[in-house]
Amino acid sequence: MSAWEENDEIKFFREYLRIPSVGPNIDYEPCVAFIIKQVESLGLPYQILRPGGVDQPIVVVTWLGTNPELPSIMLNSHMDVVAAFPENWSHPPFAADIDSEGRIFARGAQDMKSIGMQYLAAIRALKNAGVAALKRTIHVTFVPDEESGGKLGMDKFVQTNDFKKLNIGFTLDEGRASPDEAFIVNYSERSMWRLHLKISGPTGHGSLLHSNTAGEKLNYLLEKLMNLRQQQVDRLKNDKNLTTGEVLTINLTKVNGGVQTNIVPASIVAVFDIRIPHDMDHEELDKKIKTWCTEAGGDVEVFYELKEPRIEPTKLDESNIFWTAFKSAFDELGLKMKLLITPGGTDSRYLRQLGIPALGFGPMNLTPTLLHANDEFLKAETYLKGIDIYKTIIPKLANA
Repeated sequence: MSAWEENDEIKFFREYLRIPSVGPNIDYEPCVAFIIKQVESLGLPYQILRPGGVDQPIVVVTWLGTNPELPSIMLNSHMDVVAAFPENWSHPPFAADIDSEGRIFARGAQDMKSIGMQYLAAIRALKNAGVAALKRTIHVTFVPDEESGGKLGMDKFVQTNDFKKLNIGFTLDEGRASPDEAFIVNYSERSMWRLHLKISGPTGHGSLLHSNTAGEKLNYLLEKLMNLRQQQVDRLKNDKNLTTGEVLTINLTKVNGGVQTNIVPASIVAVFDIRIPHDMDHEELDKKIKTWCTEAGGDVEVFYELKEPRIEPTKLDESNIFWTAFKSAFDELGLKMKLLITPGGTDSRYLRQLGIPALGFGPMNLTPTLLHANDEFLKAETYLKGIDIYKTIIPKLANA
């Protein structure tokens, strides 16, 4: 057995990874039971809330501060993970195998069971070092449903009185691995739209040239949307300082329609995944899409399955005392930072929408980005180093 395997924190991490909390229809109770066992060993109070339904538990662990009236710190992570296909992995995705290099292979190793356990490990280390309490109260939250959009998890939670009672002033949430020395810190994310276009037109025999068909309209709309997409591809290609989180992305994700191969369809539904950077005018984009629908020939219904508003980024200046505290921890530790707008979506957006500053951070540098990928892994030494980093960051935030 390696030294890594004998380490208690690595043991706890691997035990958590072995719980297959993958959708659909996730049974979160084994995760909850494991977390409670960890929390009870720390002597901290906790509560289990279910704002999204009985099958969607949220565990809130509280480390009371010496000045509990001050806005508190939330350390958030999610319990759910995405699907893994064992035939494409070199190790079983829920075995948490560790190889000779100390790589721990498991779904959730990076996204994001590591971070939830590192929060608790850092608090354990602080308490063992004699820290009875920090100035601000710390709430460590374990939420469900993030990988499905958070509608039954954080979105429901922030609308409750239970959440308001926590008096959250700042949140740390998930980040992603960085392949180089600098740690990635996310301060904003794009707004997500799920656009459905129901395109209707005359039906008839497939041997004739009908006018104003659903197919012709779809072709027109695809051309307009894909041209706009190409403009963003060109921007990324021509400006090396830009990242994906700073541009508009448009992707066709579903097309449904037709009843028979020799009949012109009366309607076609096309679905697009659209991610909008915070410096883009939402109303202008919506107006442009609707104008194109009219130009295509009309009889196009526009429906948004999801249409998030513009959300203000977390401020990265002295007006945000939590940012300055976070940055001072990096400076003290001599760590390099790479500030990015995350290209995907996290639970942080529900907090920023309420005006609560949030940073996405995972202490995983010199690590390939493998969230949602095959053979997701995190090195044991990286995991343990991350605990030490949180041991500095958490007191800085809580004593701000």
